[in-house]
Amino acid sequence: MNDFQLTRTLDERTAETALRTDVLHGLTHTPKVLPPKWFYDARGSELFEEITRLSEYYPTRAEREILLERAREIATESGARTLVELGSGSSEKTRHLIEAMPALDTYVPVDVSESALRGAAESLLADHPGLRVHALLADFTRALRLPDSPGPRLVVFLGGTIGNLLPPERAVFLASVRAMLSPGDALLMGTDLVKDEAVLVAAYDDARGVTAEFNKNVLAVINRELGADFHTADFSHVAVWNEEQEWIEMRLRARSDLVVKIRALDLVVPFAAGEEILTEVSAKFRQEGVRKELAAAGLELTQWWTDAAGRFALSLSVADGVAG
Repeated sequence: MNDFQLTRTLDERTAETALRTDVLHGLTHTPKVLPPKWFYDARGSELFEEITRLSEYYPTRAEREILLERAREIATESGARTLVELGSGSSEKTRHLIEAMPALDTYVPVDVSESALRGAAESLLADHPGLRVHALLADFTRALRLPDSPGPRLVVFLGGTIGNLLPPERAVFLASVRAMLSPGDALLMGTDLVKDEAVLVAAYDDARGVTAEFNKNVLAVINRELGADFHTADFSHVAVWNEEQEWIEMRLRARSDLVVKIRALDLVVPFAAGEEILTEVSAKFRQEGVRKELAAAGLELTQWWTDAAGRFALSLSVADGVAG
């Protein structure tokens, strides 16, 4: 892969330190909480791919529908010669954009998984031999220094992942994205939209129990990495719609009184029957709310596309006062 370059800003020690900090803080906090990023080891990534194929889980299909329908329009509107994808994973959905961008020079995938970055680059370069791929092994929630590449740039944040951030975290994140943008650059962002509660809950609590296994995978990660003795059977998967906040909450609920030991932290964690760990928030959005959050970060929403059923949206925004 002569056209592949990888820059590391994370190493195994960074990830280990972050996990230890998150688990220590989260499981001694009231109420208990764990960040959703720890779902995604190899098994967790496999489970999430399986989730995206479930009949109940509409976001991936809805977003793909928009990309297929609007890719050429997005390419024309952005004029991008560099495509930056935050949380790129397998880069599967991004292929639709890349194929609609014949003038694209450089693709910059950003992810915490080196194996995912290398695998995606190998596949993309096989199909697009003129493309340059400069991958960043990095946490996109932290300030990023993007590699030199030709503009305009299109920063892409797909999958509705913005909804996993709490409102103050979203404000910080969007401000950091705005800081990356030069005149003429743009942000393409996926947002899941507010809809019927039954549809939303089913998407996070499927009949086959795949999402339940995915949720419990965070416990398996802590067992393996920190020497804990969680038994996944001791916890129930719970998904609820918080109407006031307009977000889904995924939780793990202790089935009985129990105690968990985490050897690497020299920590003993008691659970009362019914006590929960909040493992994920997934906010749902309305167009006006997205517009306001973008504006607060100095971004102007210029295009808004939804799937035919109006379940999901892609928005294009530019640095305030900059024409698209």
